[in-house]
Amino acid sequence: MNTSTVPKGSELSFDFFNLDFISPSPKQDTDLLDRLSFISGLKEILMLRQVHALEHATVWILSESNDSAAGKFGSNNNVGIDNQLYSGLSTEEGFYLYGEVNISDLRRSVNLALQRLTNGEWNLAVHPRCGTNASVAMLLTAGLAMGMHLLLPRGPIEQLIGLSLATTTATELAPDVGAFFQRYITTAIPFNLRIENITYKYDAMGRKAYFIKVKWQD
Repeated sequence: MNTSTVPKGSELSFDFFNLDFISPSPKQDTDLLDRLSFISGLKEILMLRQVHALEHATVWILSESNDSAAGKFGSNNNVGIDNQLYSGLSTEEGFYLYGEVNISDLRRSVNLALQRLTNGEWNLAVHPRCGTNASVAMLLTAGLAMGMHLLLPRGPIEQLIGLSLATTTATELAPDVGAFFQRYITTAIPFNLRIENITYKYDAMGRKAYFIKVKWQD
């Protein structure tokens, strides 16, 4: 995903990156716009972060509904099952939703996602299949590999061991660091979004998808 709650296996390790004292505020983005209105494109960046969170939450809730209908669970508190049939792509005007879904279920899920996010279920803004995680993994691997290359002797065996250690360490750290970046940098709680309409259209790559168009409101 641009993209898609942190996976259950990451809950304990993610505490190291937890900054819950930075609680989202309904006015945080509007206040920022008022103070920094001279920065070109700031509103689009803030809107994209909010859309990104709504995209992730919608994918979670569609997955939750799908698994609940299949009898896997029936409680909203069990978010954490990732149905890989769904994915999304965010833009500053809304997001594309890929996967076979009834438009009525999608409309319900989008509205429920917005409601639950703004009512405090902020973990819905984070998804393990988000492209942020892949980018973080690549950067970590490259950085650690370079560090090992500089620190270790130049022999082929030592360098191979260093590369293996770098890759293993990056793989272990990437989910938590990626979740951290999603939670505090690439997503924001959509306090300023209103759902405008849902249409079925082609994206820029020619793929058919539902497009959930949103509108900014102060």
